Amino acid sequence: MMRPRHDTVLALGTGITLLGVIRALAQARVGVYALPEADGPARRSRWFRAGPTSLAGLKPSGLADALGSLPVSTVLMPCSDAWVKSVAALPDELRKRYPASVAPLDAVNILVDKNRFRDTLARLRLPHPTTYVLREEGDLDAVPDSTVRSSFLKPTGSQEFFARFHVKAFRIQGREDAKRRVAECRDAGFEMMLQDYIPGPPTNHYFIDGFVDRDGIVRARFARRRLRMSPPDFGNSTLMQSVPLADVETGPATLDALFASIGYRGVFSAEFKRDERNRQFNLIEVNARPWWYVEFAARCGVNVCELAVDDALGRPVRTISRYKVGRRCVFPYYDLYAQREATGGRIGLLAAARSWLGAYQPVFRWSDPAPAFNEVARILRGRLR
Repeated sequence: MMRPRHDTVLALGTGITLLGVIRALAQARVGVYALPEADGPARRSRWFRAGPTSLAGLKPSGLADALGSLPVSTVLMPCSDAWVKSVAALPDELRKRYPASVAPLDAVNILVDKNRFRDTLARLRLPHPTTYVLREEGDLDAVPDSTVRSSFLKPTGSQEFFARFHVKAFRIQGREDAKRRVAECRDAGFEMMLQDYIPGPPTNHYFIDGFVDRDGIVRARFARRRLRMSPPDFGNSTLMQSVPLADVETGPATLDALFASIGYRGVFSAEFKRDERNRQFNLIEVNARPWWYVEFAARCGVNVCELAVDDALGRPVRTISRYKVGRRCVFPYYDLYAQREATGGRIGLLAAARSWLGAYQPVFRWSDPAPAFNEVARILRGRLR
């Protein structure tokens, strides 16, 4: 018989990532509650519990002041860049009372700020795409035409940019188009970067998710391969498959060097892309927090949320060295778009759905179906409007 747990976690975030964290912690028999106004599919989960009303309207900047209303020993689990920075910035006294398995603030800032991330990878001589920081339009004048033509624009801060423009990056049509985009983004408050576009299909993208404990020991790694994505160039994974660690080549060594240099601790999700031109395995970005598909990793045997709770509470953290390989995860709504983009719209719903059979999903789950029903209703309402 499994030993019951009595841990309590406050998950700070919203949306699909929050839903995945709630389910992963429920799988580990850990009690979890969320901010009272948390929206999206997570709110419909059978395991959703709203936190104290004193937390209503809480923003990352107000976290330290709000913690006094929480039960002492509550573990904090940030689910977005803003929340992980807020938790990492808490004073030591509050971190003792409200523990969290997160990296030091400087390490978090290196991973969240793509400019600092690029500088760190360059200093460590780790494989990454060629990148230029563009603080103003004139910075493009020093970049060769051939480089501009083969590059794209991305922000130094990704989550806020996506919320504003609903894309992760911009393709550009030459130098003048790039300058126009840089000016537009600067006026919206975003610093931009010009990055070399690594050619190749979605299947050239790999991810290594895992966990580093308080002693700097990597306790878990989980590898997955992107099979489809939407939008085609700079979108999110819509269909993926778990793969052996051997498939991610030099990825683990790259992350080990990076994490040792910055003193990393906590949950991570790193994206790589293989460059077919030189066979290099380039590190694209690292999320210093749970991600959309964190429940997929847990269902395959790598529950990083459970490891984070044990680490935060100072317990021994077990090492996970095996997981289910060949399991797939699909986000049907977005994957339908991915398949239509790939076929020029020449595929119907039933034909597209054949590839979804047997795959896990980030929203629908037989044991917790309400979030999916809510999402279907939301999509239908949008269609009717």
